[in-house]
Amino acid sequence: MAVEAAKLDTITLSVLQAALQQVCDEMDLTFSRAAFSPVIAEANDRSDGIYSAADGSLVAQGSQGLPVFVGVMQYSTKTVIEMIADGRCLAPEPGDIYIVNDPYLGGTHLMDVRFVMPVYRDGKIFCWLSNTGHWPDIGGSVPGGFSASATAVEQEGLRLPPVKLFKKGALDPEIYAIICSNIRVADQRIGDIRAQAAALLIGQDRLNEILDRYGDETVIEAIAELRRRAAEQMRASIAVIPDGVYRSEAFVDSDGVVNEPLNINLTVEKTGDTLTFDFAGSSRPCAGPMNSVLATTLSSVYLAMRHIFPEVPISAGAFEPLVVKRPEGTFLDAKYPRPVSGCAAEVSQRIAEAVFAAMVQALPEKVTAAPAGSSGNFALGGNDPARGRDYVMYQISGGGYGGNAGHDGLSNGCSTIGISKSPPVEIMEQAFPVLYRHYALREGSGGAGKHRGGFGLAYEVEILRGEARASFVMDHGRFGPQGALGGRDGAPNSVTVFRGGEAHVPPHLSKEQDIALKAGDRVRVGTPGGGGYGDPRERDPKLIAEDVRLGYYTAEQVRDEWGLDLEK
Repeated sequence: MAVEAAKLDTITLSVLQAALQQVCDEMDLTFSRAAFSPVIAEANDRSDGIYSAADGSLVAQGSQGLPVFVGVMQYSTKTVIEMIADGRCLAPEPGDIYIVNDPYLGGTHLMDVRFVMPVYRDGKIFCWLSNTGHWPDIGGSVPGGFSASATAVEQEGLRLPPVKLFKKGALDPEIYAIICSNIRVADQRIGDIRAQAAALLIGQDRLNEILDRYGDETVIEAIAELRRRAAEQMRASIAVIPDGVYRSEAFVDSDGVVNEPLNINLTVEKTGDTLTFDFAGSSRPCAGPMNSVLATTLSSVYLAMRHIFPEVPISAGAFEPLVVKRPEGTFLDAKYPRPVSGCAAEVSQRIAEAVFAAMVQALPEKVTAAPAGSSGNFALGGNDPARGRDYVMYQISGGGYGGNAGHDGLSNGCSTIGISKSPPVEIMEQAFPVLYRHYALREGSGGAGKHRGGFGLAYEVEILRGEARASFVMDHGRFGPQGALGGRDGAPNSVTVFRGGEAHVPPHLSKEQDIALKAGDRVRVGTPGGGGYGDPRERDPKLIAEDVRLGYYTAEQVRDEWGLDLEK
């Protein structure tokens, strides 16, 4: 028997909050378990959520989904609703699922493909379910979609406005054929498409079970109350920050085309229980693919604040006290046809780094020094002669987290924007013609401080057979992650390609595309270490000695970074 709306109490509210979260978590698990691509099935580069029927605002999102998709899917779901309302998109029917990856319609880069599905109750849309999965290829000039020197979005791959991929529950063969005709290794995409749709259908079933048990009106009331409380909690968290203006800067190595840094200039003003973020003065739109669309820029601020205040429940209410001025005229508000392949995985993390660098001044006990801040995007596409088929491999990598007031930074942590992990080496070697010759912590990469930064990752991949083309869209190759409150910067990213016995370092350090490789060639990557926190001279000498004993630093590094001679 359904619970009456008037009887909503604290216990029922808590149960419904957990139930909605569980719906999203089960969608996440279904998506990963059913997907074909290692980047989804093993690395969990995906997310699922529940969104308002009225405006697409966030109701709940899976705890195991990428945080950067929080604001993005809210924005893209809202766009689908608006396009339906003004006739630019076909009206929905039960069983329909829209597909969209257009960055300028509330997206990220083209490889992040979103599915959006209405959930009906008594003939009316109750809510929308949306998810995003990183497809390993979406066409474009290079395998994997990470074109480091694209100058227009068309060079990055197939761009889809909201269209019905599933109509009344059936896959549209014409739309599917168009997609497959524009991407590499097309025969494998059906597995990811079916998995992505299955996740939404599971979510619909579980949500209906909740509605049948508690009643539609009770759940609607709970959703509204949870949003109100999330806003209230975020305002209470912000209220403890001293009123004032906090400024910071962060830098992108280059845009992949012009070999000059891009500047992110941030001013955060705290007044009462509101934070206002202003990116005025940041670099203008760039020629290469390091532009960020507005949805990604907004989501980057939201996820940074989620890192700072993780106890605030996630819903649209948590974002209400965060005012982000639209950064018009900068590379953080990309318009068509600006290329954007680096926005989600790299620029978003520089935005978050700028937020951390500003907020650590206000909340030194809660905010860390800068984390590695790069997803380490390495795409490899080629032909495997032993198996007689083409492949596209996508490698993401962890890095060091920044030190903080309480302890050293985490080593080889996931990127700032997500929970995605590097696919297991064994899985990658089974799926692709490669051998990982080395895979270990990058010793010495953590920035010095009272609490040092965590260590990045060092790995080396060898091509075993056939020919391939490699592309990199990474960052922090020119500048290491920022230290905080006197701490030193973490080690910058490092990429070296060995071809025919000769070493090649990309001119843009962390970005290059279409590097021809053959059997025996190798790619060596060292991901950034986290920034150090606090004056290095305040570090306990016993901790320094232990780091040296474990091989994390050499005695020479300790002399240079901490000014301590352990040999005396």
